[in-house]
Amino acid sequence: MPPLKATVNCDMGEGFSLYTIADDAALMKTIHLANVACGFHASDFSIMDKTVALAKENGVLVGAHPSLPDRQGFGRREMNISPAELVSCFVYQVGALAGFLKRHDLPLNHIKLHGAIYGQASRSIELARAAVQVVKIFSTEEANGGQGVAFVGLAGTAHQQAAEEAGVKFIAEWFADLDYNPEGKLIITQYAFFQCSSRTGLSRSHVETLLTEGLVTTNDGSKIPLGANITEVSICCHSDTPGAIEIATLVRSIVDMSNKAAGYVV
Repeated sequence: MPPLKATVNCDMGEGFSLYTIADDAALMKTIHLANVACGFHASDFSIMDKTVALAKENGVLVGAHPSLPDRQGFGRREMNISPAELVSCFVYQVGALAGFLKRHDLPLNHIKLHGAIYGQASRSIELARAAVQVVKIFSTEEANGGQGVAFVGLAGTAHQQAAEEAGVKFIAEWFADLDYNPEGKLIITQYAFFQCSSRTGLSRSHVETLLTEGLVTTNDGSKIPLGANITEVSICCHSDTPGAIEIATLVRSIVDMSNKAAGYVV
């Protein structure tokens, strides 16, 4: 198979008021896509505005990173929410970001769900369809070379199914700083993120295997396919992972070499 076309993404603007959790300015120089928090798990109007401006300054494409209304829990607590409520919840958040994008003359490039709802929508086709409905509401011809706003999510789950049903561009996501079990499921615990000193070597081999073979390396050393019908992947490096800048810099260098060798323009 040909190498996967790849980008690097990071969740951005996840501070609040005077509080910050990451060096967004440094990380922005290592990525292609910024997933900007929209206020329900983190961020506020000042941070959203500054983050969009920072992305423009660095030539980074901007996507919305909406969550469940759970600021205290950082959007990481599941909620019983109907598909109709979820559409309204996301329209509210993405609409806010869209205003700042208009101010800075940038298009909305993609939508990537945050935290608990990312997992819930990967398992529930109804919730995934609700999320994709919001993608279509905000889609424009400016995004993705005329393909419209993309939906970023987990390959082989309801994320991909809902996007394909709706004719929405789907970008598979893979996480450089999380482990996968032999079934291909993300392993997320309180201590999910690796220390950089022990992660960079693993990241290099795992990223190279992903891009050249389309295979995900699991925590027992086995390798499984990323998913069917996947030609493009975006690699996430979380901003609050210890050593995030070093990991993101490494991943970006591998991605750039792979894209260049394959003749991909990103």
